[in-house]
Amino acid sequence: MRRAALALVVAMSLPALPACGAATASRTGAGTSIPAATGAVDAADVMFLQMMIPHQRQGMEMAALARTRAVRADVKTLAAAVEATERDEVRTMTAWLLGWGRSLAADPHAHQAHGGLHVTSPEDIASLRTMNGTDFERTFLNVLIAHQTNAIDMARTEVRTGTNAEVKSLAHRIDQSRTAQIKQMLGQLN
Repeated sequence: MRRAALALVVAMSLPALPACGAATASRTGAGTSIPAATGAVDAADVMFLQMMIPHQRQGMEMAALARTRAVRADVKTLAAAVEATERDEVRTMTAWLLGWGRSLAADPHAHQAHGGLHVTSPEDIASLRTMNGTDFERTFLNVLIAHQTNAIDMARTEVRTGTNAEVKSLAHRIDQSRTAQIKQMLGQLN
């Protein structure tokens, strides 16, 4: 929550930058710099990042619950990997958007422009908070499978419609990693 507030404060304090960011690096809260995504940027690139940031934050929120609610080590390990990967991706996506002088928030109707892609409901996440043990693990894995399927759909849309090579490369990596995670989770459910 503090990082989101910090990103908002940083975003509000930055001057407007051109749409195609210069090849500068953005500093993250962790003290590391992230190279700016260079090259042409279109509305699909921006929308993808704006939609993925809250999507990834939901994934991180669910994964964090597994630290104390899951029983099996393999589920906890998967959740820790999901949380770390998505945290790094959010830092990168945030830095790119801020570097381009773009808002971190998508238009409220942004999902409609991408075919009405679904998001994980707050009720699903609230339900996970009430569970522990094997009930948590089964529900967590099922909800996260659906959640990561949505990430794949968004990533594939970016690869088809985006312009920026670095954003498209990130989308391709998201597609590959979430596909592997889903395969792993299906195995964990069996």
